[in-house]
Amino acid sequence: MVSEKVLHYTGKNRDLQQLAQQVASQLQSEGYQVQTGNPPLGIVIQAKKAGILRDIITADRAFTIMITGQPNDFSIHIGIGKWVQNLAVAAAEVLLLSVLFLAVDVPEMLWTTHVENQIVREINQIVG
Repeated sequence: MVSEKVLHYTGKNRDLQQLAQQVASQLQSEGYQVQTGNPPLGIVIQAKKAGILRDIITADRAFTIMITGQPNDFSIHIGIGKWVQNLAVAAAEVLLLSVLFLAVDVPEMLWTTHVENQIVREINQIVG
């Protein structure tokens, strides 16, 4: 199981919607297909690399980023999960993240951890 990373920020006074848009834009600029949603628990961003080979091998896997909290006290959860075709439908499920994280094989887990760490660095730069 790929572990979930949780980043916690206090005293940053960030508009969480704007932060989510910045994170999504950054991921899109790196070639990720991105979708966002606003379930009751926070803002969810899903990102997956597009491409024919990736579509064949890992069509249902994506990075799932969830932003929760208030402008001066918020958390960002990052993990690998199932690409949900329609986040608006998934948003109706209260326990969204509990079903999104998947088990992956060791080589993919190592690559996922590498890319996940890169995403964490970029989020830290965006938050400031």
